[in-house]
Amino acid sequence: MNRKGHHPKLRAAKRVVVAVVGGTVTLIGIAMIVLPGPAIVVIPIGLSILGTEFVWARRYIQKARQVVARLKAKSRAAA
Repeated sequence: MNRKGHHPKLRAAKRVVVAVVGGTVTLIGIAMIVLPGPAIVVIPIGLSILGTEFVWARRYIQKARQVVARLKAKSRAAA
């Protein structure tokens, strides 16, 4: 058992499930860039799922939030 009292195999299984579900949602969102559908909503949802277990996905979400904040500031300044 690790420090939180969770079994290491259970932790690994959770990471695999999160990777499969989050990866699938993200890939569907990427496909929606060229197919009909709300890619701009689905991709961040997939990355958020992945971000529950993977630091790299959290970084992508953080960068996306920064870009959105800059775009909002620019649009307000232009208006």
